[in-house]
Amino acid sequence: MRKIVFDIETRNVFADVGKNDPTLLDIALVAIHDSETNEFSSYLEEDLPKLWPIIERADMLIGFNSDHFDVPLLNKYYPGDLSKIKSLDILKEIQKSYGRRMKLDQLAEGTLNKKKSGHGLDAIMWWRQGEIEKIRTYCIDDVRITKEIYEYATANQKLLFKEGGKLNEIKLDTSEWEKPNENILTFTLPF
Repeated sequence: MRKIVFDIETRNVFADVGKNDPTLLDIALVAIHDSETNEFSSYLEEDLPKLWPIIERADMLIGFNSDHFDVPLLNKYYPGDLSKIKSLDILKEIQKSYGRRMKLDQLAEGTLNKKKSGHGLDAIMWWRQGEIEKIRTYCIDDVRITKEIYEYATANQKLLFKEGGKLNEIKLDTSEWEKPNENILTFTLPF
């Protein structure tokens, strides 16, 4: 199964567009991990046509808050339909199991004993300052954390998070996560 773990950084925030709608934002950079090549890569908006063939051949997209944010935003740029490709949103799975949302940083600290290398608002500031490499490094770091959290969850059927100095556990049923999509054909473009 070819899995693409991905994350998006934007050029602007909801306050800039006047509405809490990810499709109104502009992509600065998309970072991915491709399980087929075991490589991390990133794509500026103008490079997105190079990303489409990779996504088209994916069996599953994996992200954090991706069904609400990343997939709709990326679909705005994508000439096909990303909803045809199986998507796993780790935050959605946590909310379903634990009853509330939480930050990726809480999970990274609790599960992996790591901290994120920045914040989404940092990436917007870096974009405005023309510091693309800082955005690239930060976004790839978030993809790496998301990938490691996904792997931990599938191996252990749980994730850990820190809150108030205490370590807490979220039980997860990951048995369906890697089950193939019912759609036999995921391709929507002629690659």
